Parts: sequence; C-alpha cells; structure tokens
Amino acid sequence: MTAAPGASSLSLDHLTRRFATHTAVDELSLEVSPGEMVVLLGPSGCGKTTTLRMIAGFIAPHAGDIRLDGSSIVALPPHRRDMGIVFQSYALFPHLSVARNIAFGLEMRRAGTAATNARVTEMLRLVRLDAFATRLPRHLSGGQQQRVALARALAIHPRVLLLDEPLSNLDAALRQDMAREIRLLQRGRGITTIMVTHDQTEAMALADRLVVMHDGKVQQIGPPEALHLRPANPFVARFIGGSNVVQGRIDAGTRLVLADGPALALAAAYHGAGHCATGHVAASHAIAAATLAVRPDSIRLAEPGRREARTEGTVELCTWLGATLEHVVRLSPGVAILARGPGLGPDAAPRHAAGTRVSLHWSASDEFLFDAGDRPVAADAPHFTAAHVPPPDFTSPPFTPPSCTPPNCTPPNYTRPTSPRPT
Repeated sequence: MTAAPGASSLSLDHLTRRFATHTAVDELSLEVSPGEMVVLLGPSGCGKTTTLRMIAGFIAPHAGDIRLDGSSIVALPPHRRDMGIVFQSYALFPHLSVARNIAFGLEMRRAGTAATNARVTEMLRLVRLDAFATRLPRHLSGGQQQRVALARALAIHPRVLLLDEPLSNLDAALRQDMAREIRLLQRGRGITTIMVTHDQTEAMALADRLVVMHDGKVQQIGPPEALHLRPANPFVARFIGGSNVVQGRIDAGTRLVLADGPALALAAAYHGAGHCATGHVAASHAIAAATLAVRPDSIRLAEPGRREARTEGTVELCTWLGATLEHVVRLSPGVAILARGPGLGPDAAPRHAAGTRVSLHWSASDEFLFDAGDRPVAADAPHFTAAHVPPPDFTSPPFTPPSCTPPNCTPPNYTRPTSPRPT
C-alpha cells in the first residue's frame, strides 16, 4: 500500500445511526490510513451502505464522529467533503457525453476550461476510453459506464474515494476484470478508498483490510488472509470462506456430539489445560455447547472405517466445476457438509458417486471451535495428532438420500446446498 502525496486518513469514532427503533449502525469505530483500501463486507441490512452514506454526508449520524485528516466533517455538507463517489447504479447523466459526465464535478467547482479539458483528457486516458469521449452513456457497455463513473469520481482529486457496490450490475467475467482495474487504479493513484460489497470474493480481491459487519456491528477487522485463516466467530467463519458450521456439545474434550447427527472426532484436544491465546477461552467439560467451523477446502474424503476419520457420511451430490470438485456429504437428515478439492491435474480429488459412504478428514489447523458465546476456544496443543484421539464412534445409522441414482457427478449448473448464509 503506497499512499499518494495528498492522500487522507479517515477516522470513524463510535458512529451510530438509528431508523425508528432499529439501530442500523451500532458504535462503529475504524481508522483508515492514507492510501489504504478498506472494504465493508456483510449481508444485506448489516449497515455497510448506511455507514458509507454517513461518510459521504447523505445522512447524519445520531452519535459519533467522522474525521478527515484529524478534522471533524460531520457538520459539512456532501459537496464540501472532497470525496469522490461511484454509485451502484453509476448515476451517469444520460443526456451528457462521456467527456461531459467526467467534467461535471470540475465544472461545479468552477475549474477553468483549460484545466477541466486537461483533466478530462487525463481521466479518459486513465480508464482507456479516449475513443468514446463524445458518446452518450446509453451507447456504452456496463463495464464502460462503470469506468466513466470511476473517472468522474477521480477527476475532482478526491481526498477519499467511496465505492457503493460498483460491480454488482456487471456479469461475472466482467466483474472480475473490473475488480482488477479498480485495484490497479487505486494502488497506482494511492487514493484512500472505502468500498461496500456483499461479495466476499470481490472483497478479498480488492481490500487491504476487511471490515465484516452483521446487524449493525463490526464482527472482525483485518487483512483478508487473517480473517480467512482465523475467524473471530462463527458468523465470520461462515461468511468468509463459506465454512461448514455445526453445533453440538463437547464430550471429553475430544469429540463434538451433534444435536442432530453423529459425534465428530475433533482434530485437536480441548481439555482447557493448554495455554490460551489472547482473546481466546479455554475449553473444559463445563462448556455445555460449542460450534465447530471447518472450511470446505480443508476437508478430504476417503473410504469409510479409517481410524483417523473425523466422522462419516453419505455422499448426496458430487459436482465438477472445472478447477474444483465439490461433494455434499449428508451426516444426518439435518446436517450436510460441503467438501471441496481440486478438480483437475495430478492432485485432483477422487469423485464419489451419490450414495457412497465416505469418511471425512481434516487437520487441527483447519478447525475452529467456538463456545456458547461465539468466542474462539484454544486447543490444548497446536500440533495435537490423530493418534491421541480415541477411535470415533459413528453410532448413528447411515443416512440414505431419498434418491441415490448415479451418474457419479451432476452437471455443473446446480445451486449447491451449503450451510445457510445470513440474508
């Protein structure tokens, strides 16, 4: 992350916004460094767009402060905050050409004609739309319109760039291309940027840091890799990386007995005798309930009956997606686990037909255990091996799907069943 010479810092201090009795944003605090790109990520209704609108000045907070380079801007109207905004709908003027759309903010600031023309030319070159300067927005593709909106936001030399789900109206392939373009532009210009999205893949590709939100509260802040590898609670585990999340009770520190399904042999031991990391709690027999999260790409499938297995189940669906291969494994009528492995090359995961009984495997570093208060639980030893775990007791009868008809793999255009995501 390299900040531009004029890049600004942004501080949100206990920002709160209510709508009637509903608290949309609840005491959100965040420090954004000059030149940093921070992405607010969460499901619809989590408060991320409300936060962006407060930063822009479109709505006022009921409590808290917003500071730009140390100075409060809460009382300033939007046009005096020196922020460039790219809206979800792009909000281009349909009757103005591409060049006039880009020039609009400069004209409102009464920049000179020569300076405006020079800046518009620079922006057209930056977003590679030199040949489209005289076209109207309706004659542009979605990606080209998005680039015009981005150029218009950058033309005014903003101290902070705000992006409100700018890629949501694009198709999947174009969304990936535009995400790369935005990241290259942002890094090349060193502009402090706040972006809002509900797409975790998009967020991880763009962000220096993620702010995961749920029900108006910040769940976790950090670099994408840190949140992926060490989620703070089950919600983050489920939202970042799509972890399988199951609930049960700890038994003897080495098993998780599911409320609706078999017992799972944990990869680590949780007796509470080990050292606890900061922010973690020790597990013990006193923990009545616990939640286990395991990412799909951490789960390996093998034939049943293996001693080191975590549990066993019945393959319900096998889907080849090109680079990846996914299996949905049913543990019980109410519990299904998604396993994901390579779909191509020498390391490609073996395919298992629907109705096949399999064992599930993962390592201690791949499982995350949380107590009844959704706090991370520290294992006794980071390198606890399967040899210390008693043989799993798969006492529940094998679950047979309603229909187990091959072929081994379904076409790749299905909607995969996963652990329910927040909506």
